[in-house]
Amino acid sequence: MHPLFPRPVTDYDDDDLLEVQRLDHEELLAFLQSLRGLVRQAVELRPNEETQVVLDLKAELEKHYEESCGLADAQGSNQQAIADLIEVIMNTIRRSAAGDPLAEQELAQEAEARRRHFELLRSPLVADLLHPDTLIESDELVPVLLTDPGEQVEMALALFDDVQLAEILEQGRRLLEEKGEDVGDEVENRLSWLESRLSTQREEAN
Repeated sequence: MHPLFPRPVTDYDDDDLLEVQRLDHEELLAFLQSLRGLVRQAVELRPNEETQVVLDLKAELEKHYEESCGLADAQGSNQQAIADLIEVIMNTIRRSAAGDPLAEQELAQEAEARRRHFELLRSPLVADLLHPDTLIESDELVPVLLTDPGEQVEMALALFDDVQLAEILEQGRRLLEEKGEDVGDEVENRLSWLESRLSTQREEAN
């Protein structure tokens, strides 16, 4: 176990693993059933459907895309289907907004934000952190960010604002002081890198 972590990784026996597999399977079945319901709703949308109904459906599809990234099995085809459905809905909304420059600009910004968010979800760490039942405990977040592969942490940083990142840095410094030489140079280098990232974010915000 890395010295930064507060407790050893639980050693699961075969029965525990079977239970995890069972729960994963149940979660997958519930997701697929819910997704089928959303697809049915999308197919049954009327040409003059109320705007709120369309927006609620889009929000549910986005939620399901996020959820799919935390499922045990690969969900590439379902994710593509969800993205395609969202795009169909967005095209309908764009047609309604045609001729309104402000609305068109807001829709373009929303589409770009969604693209970036879906891209972030390709990171297993981001998907883990966003999962409602994440296995990463609150006191494990900082150790994870200080020890996980750099490319994963780079993407995960988009989830935190300046205040949160500053708190992560403060906790990281305290951990480094407590553990001393046991943590090695890599953690110190990661802390320095995070400090640089925070400084850059603040400069860009100004």
